[in-house]
Amino acid sequence: KCHTVAFGHVEKVSVFLRQQNAGAAAVWRCHTSSPKNSAEIIAFVAVSLFANVEHYMRVGIYARVSTKDQSCELQLRDLRAYCAARQLVVVREYIDQGISGTKDSRPQLNELMGDARKRKLDAVLVWRFDRFARSTRHLLLALEEFRGLGVGFVSYMENIETGTPLGQALFVIIAAIAELERGLICERVNAGIRNARARGKRLGRPRQNVDMDRLAELRASGKSLMQIAATLKVGYGTIRDRLQTQ
Repeated sequence: KCHTVAFGHVEKVSVFLRQQNAGAAAVWRCHTSSPKNSAEIIAFVAVSLFANVEHYMRVGIYARVSTKDQSCELQLRDLRAYCAARQLVVVREYIDQGISGTKDSRPQLNELMGDARKRKLDAVLVWRFDRFARSTRHLLLALEEFRGLGVGFVSYMENIETGTPLGQALFVIIAAIAELERGLICERVNAGIRNARARGKRLGRPRQNVDMDRLAELRASGKSLMQIAATLKVGYGTIRDRLQTQ
């Protein structure tokens, strides 16, 4: 029965191989002219398909920028060219616009991870690894999950992929250095803020001037805070804060 079912799909397999690889199709035609058994046919089909696996690798492209004023076009252009040069099939582009890399949960990243778990992707391609994750912990957890799912991870700018133990180790080292750099920047910023406060400098937006007599008059007339704010042309929060500090 298996032998009959296998030969029932000979023509379909032949057409598929002919579209992908003329040499494999020729060998297939020679082989099917004198078939032996279904196991041999299945083995041949498997070898023919996996010999051309690079043509069918399904890739998910992930891009991210931290602010909505920035654009992902630079990242996407390089990644699309990379896939075209290697004949990789781009299943989908996942783009997070205006979301910090320090957040482990992002809308498009969550969808990418979901598709990877559903075996819809063979590899994930990013422009730089910090576009994917800013913390070593997040990167390690993602790489470990990808490895368990059999999904590769490629960083375009670093020219590193996780297909080898060395590549995965380099990813971890670079991520640790990037996290250290970000920590040092935050530390310097916080030190500058503390120094400015110690010198008596007021941080934040300038305090708005509000006519307190006019505010009291409008409040006594029974107007709401929103109406008072519109009349004085200041924010609702400003009016509320002034009334609380009276």
